[in-house]
Amino acid sequence: MTAMPKSGGRFQAVLGTGWLLLGLAAWLYARAKNVAGPAAFAVGAAFLAEFPCYISAGFDAVRHRLASLGKIRLAALMLASALAPYLISSVAAGSFDARALLLLAAIAGVAAFWYVLLPVCAWTDAALLILLAATLLSGVFDRIYISPLPKLSISILGHLMLIRTAAWAILGIRGAGENGGGIAAVEARFNFWPDAQQWLTGLRYFAALLPAAGVALWSLGLARLRPHPLNAGLALATFFGILWVVALSEEFFFRGLLQPWIAAWTGSSRAGLLVTSLLFGGAHLGFQHRFPNWRFAIVAAIAGYFYGLASQRGRGVQASMVTHALTVTLWRVFFQ
Repeated sequence: MTAMPKSGGRFQAVLGTGWLLLGLAAWLYARAKNVAGPAAFAVGAAFLAEFPCYISAGFDAVRHRLASLGKIRLAALMLASALAPYLISSVAAGSFDARALLLLAAIAGVAAFWYVLLPVCAWTDAALLILLAATLLSGVFDRIYISPLPKLSISILGHLMLIRTAAWAILGIRGAGENGGGIAAVEARFNFWPDAQQWLTGLRYFAALLPAAGVALWSLGLARLRPHPLNAGLALATFFGILWVVALSEEFFFRGLLQPWIAAWTGSSRAGLLVTSLLFGGAHLGFQHRFPNWRFAIVAAIAGYFYGLASQRGRGVQASMVTHALTVTLWRVFFQ
């Protein structure tokens, strides 16, 4: 067995810290809601099992080591790890459903084996992104992950699973690709922490977005202020939750993959930026379960344009993650 590079120590440190914080959060939630027993344990254990799988794609040392397994074995490992959190949460809580497991296996299997079974080309790249978007927007994970705890949705486990499975398929199996021959290169990195320059770029485009977003929100009648804004602690937790889940996943796929791919297919970086922004807006047509929510889709498309600029100027999606996370946090803190 090959030794893990020194940077693998960072993965172990993040894993240990994350497990500690997740365990503490689960304990505090259980005390606040007065829940206990196998159901609470099952939910907590499922999130602890998903955590290392989700963060693994963000560490070069882990990716390099697992990529050495070969495409088929790596895809099989991705599929097995996709099913583990569901089995933990459902079997221990007594909510296991064989049909749900088969559906989950089909979804994860398609993502994991996509580039094992299909060639790397423009149509397979586009089809994969369409399938991923359709799966996330369909709400299928709400039907698969049935929470044993009242008023607690655990479908986020499905979202996390699909995000990291697709990231592994693209980064570990598809590979970087080429510029030429109809195969667009993968320039995105699935990293959790922006560097100093990316923080500054993200902040700059967030400031540039505010006037345009503000005018759009007020003119479309979407600016409804909260009577009581979220406190500083909740705002900070919201920011990092958005940064590491929502912003990371959406920026990786939209600005990291789709935008440069469209630019390569059309031969125009401007077309890549504009088309991706429109598609990003379209992905928000179901916002707040008000399909078609055209007004919010317009605002999302405007925001997507600035996210795209941040990604272009900030040398990667980590800059647009900052812009994205600040925008969503501002919305959740002050608006309803």
